[in-house]
Amino acid sequence: MSERRRLLIQGAVQGVGFRPFIFRLAMEIGVWGWVSNSAQGVIIEAEAPACQLETFLAQIEIQKPPHSFIQQMSMETIPAVGETTFTIHQSSAEGSRTTIMLPDLATCLDCLNEIFDPTNRRFRYPFTNCTNCGPRYSIIERLPYDRPNTTMSAFVMCDDCRAEYENPLDRRFHAQPNACPHCGPHLSFWDSTGKTLADCDEALLMAADALRKGAIVALKGMGGFQLLVDARNAAAVRLLRERKQRPDKPFALMVRTLAEVEALCDLVEMERSLLDSSESPILLLRQKPSHSLCAGIAPGNPNLGVMLPYTPLHHLLMAELDFPIVATSGNRSGEPICTEEREALTRLSGLADYFLVHNRPIRRPVDDSVMRVMAETPIMLRRARGYAPLPVELPEDIPATIATGAHLKNTVAVSIGRQVFISQHIGDLEAPESVATFRGVLSDLQSLYEQPPALIACDLHPDYRSTHLAHELGARYEKPVIAVQHHYAHVLAGMAEHHLKAPVLGIAWDGTGYGSDGTIWGGEFLYVTGRSFERRAYLRPFRLPGGEQAIREPRRAALGLLFELYGETLTDVPDVSALGFSAAELRILKRALTRGINAPLTSSMGRFFDGVAALIGLRQRATFEGQAAMDLEFACESTSNERSNTRYDDRWYPFSVTPVTNDEGHIGSIIEWRSVIEGILDDLINGLTTREVATTFHNSLVEMMVKVALTVAAENQVEQVVLSGGCFQNKRLLEKGICRLREAGLQPYWSQKIPINDGGIALGQIVAAGRENHPLEKGEA
Repeated sequence: MSERRRLLIQGAVQGVGFRPFIFRLAMEIGVWGWVSNSAQGVIIEAEAPACQLETFLAQIEIQKPPHSFIQQMSMETIPAVGETTFTIHQSSAEGSRTTIMLPDLATCLDCLNEIFDPTNRRFRYPFTNCTNCGPRYSIIERLPYDRPNTTMSAFVMCDDCRAEYENPLDRRFHAQPNACPHCGPHLSFWDSTGKTLADCDEALLMAADALRKGAIVALKGMGGFQLLVDARNAAAVRLLRERKQRPDKPFALMVRTLAEVEALCDLVEMERSLLDSSESPILLLRQKPSHSLCAGIAPGNPNLGVMLPYTPLHHLLMAELDFPIVATSGNRSGEPICTEEREALTRLSGLADYFLVHNRPIRRPVDDSVMRVMAETPIMLRRARGYAPLPVELPEDIPATIATGAHLKNTVAVSIGRQVFISQHIGDLEAPESVATFRGVLSDLQSLYEQPPALIACDLHPDYRSTHLAHELGARYEKPVIAVQHHYAHVLAGMAEHHLKAPVLGIAWDGTGYGSDGTIWGGEFLYVTGRSFERRAYLRPFRLPGGEQAIREPRRAALGLLFELYGETLTDVPDVSALGFSAAELRILKRALTRGINAPLTSSMGRFFDGVAALIGLRQRATFEGQAAMDLEFACESTSNERSNTRYDDRWYPFSVTPVTNDEGHIGSIIEWRSVIEGILDDLINGLTTREVATTFHNSLVEMMVKVALTVAAENQVEQVVLSGGCFQNKRLLEKGICRLREAGLQPYWSQKIPINDGGIALGQIVAAGRENHPLEKGEA
């Protein structure tokens, strides 16, 4: 006797070949009924004798497509109807939209073989894809994920493509971007004015020839434009830096094969797997001492950002070249990447010599993701292609919330039930173009899921553009706006990723965050309770002469540190002269520090790093955020012409932790760092190397972490320690901190799937808003 079940499968189950998989499984086992996409996921009605039905249900989880994952499978028994066939129904757009959109995926091996097979009809076709690879998030217009709801709707499939698309046994069954040279998008090669020089395969060959000759080519990729240039050509790389006004920040590389990556960089197995994965991120790798690339790729940096080709277009282009290329974001510094070819002609004018474009519209900008393996785990530094907008699942439902994120490395997020959908990397909200992209991405996420918010969450800083937009949304929807302290959001993001419950100690170290007391925080130890947090310890505040100007001039942070040591006599200190200020500048800055005018107080660990980097002569001015701190990290490594003295590897400068009571009566502690700076200055006088001083400084910070963490743990019976904030992008600091915390009997956690920097703030804001609007459980702190 037959039974019938109705299933709703939720998760990443659209755009991955799930329906043809269900069809084939049903036919194999002898199950009748139907399967369909819906706005919530995949719906199945299955009818068969009980034993066959149970086998069918068990095999769904076991045999599901490789890029799918099931978050929830709900099931109900319904009356049998006596069906004798199994079919694939048309998709339904009814009901709330909760299905998970799949990110864009790198070219699979089957498609790669086709584009290099002269007998295949897709030979050298740069838009080849199937249900296992190709664009997803960058082309979808609305849910459910069907071709009419994508930017491929304008391309009418030829008979051959239509036959593949409609055949449940073909791997291109309902591959929404399915196309071939006869019916799909095509390439064009333009000069700098937009004049077409060639089309289709000839366009690709001309682009390769231009790169060989040292030209800068703007390529329209999967999620936006990239700027390409020969990575061996020092003059061409220098010209790209001049045109892009990017003097020092490292460029990303694209390399043809893993074997060629290994010729350039040291690789461990985890790094090989990440490079060759369907996500195909840019990976920061240790470069080998000698290679054919020019030094201008990553000036003063021992690492290279490397990726493999991830679209058929990239594979075909790299096959024409016998050298790695720079493949950096197609934008001017501080702006979002371009996505439309006519827009690129304007915004990249004077930057690119040629344009390799295509006529498949990009629905939303999706930059390349960036990762680094640290502490034997993949750490997300920029979350975009391959990962966004996959959600983070919370332990329980929270009110529908929009979070507008941070000012730097911005992402936005929306929550539905217990799912938090986090956008791709947007960037810094300085330029008008970035703000426009920010508004567009937020509107985009809202429209995809059509969920009106109950709450709006934003940063506590009143002047951030993301904060202003949050209040605009609050007024539009007549909903409350919840301002969330920046470092609290950092810690909550780490807690959410690892499903940690309070109490937790969070160590949030970064460059800038608006504190609850109106000062600039950034060296924080936060004790997170069931509803809120307490600031248990922080770096002794010091002044930043010139405010934000100190971010671009680390020497100003150094001057602020020296002022805390020497007060108004700092101009008589020999160490000041090495900072390169003129006498007139020093007079002005000394007055600002003494009077506290345009010299805000900060507890920022990021600015502490900057100041130390300037004091030991590594960098007085920075051309990109975090540059001085990176210099300090890299200085810990011995060079071929410098002695390696292991007796300094575990040495640290003395410091103290002093209890204080603030205005609200809360007891906390100040980490007194002045003896650290005195130790650094003494070591420099005594002739210690830069490596020895930098190593001792890092060790001191690790010991600060352990000492405060042990104190809080003893007082509150807490063992969980969350490390978050941009300072923990520092490999040495993170790895040694994890090791020492474990040795001390504590359990450290750190963000891996969500950026540990400000790219994770939106997630933390949503969690904070949910905590404020969720009743405490009985007995919860």
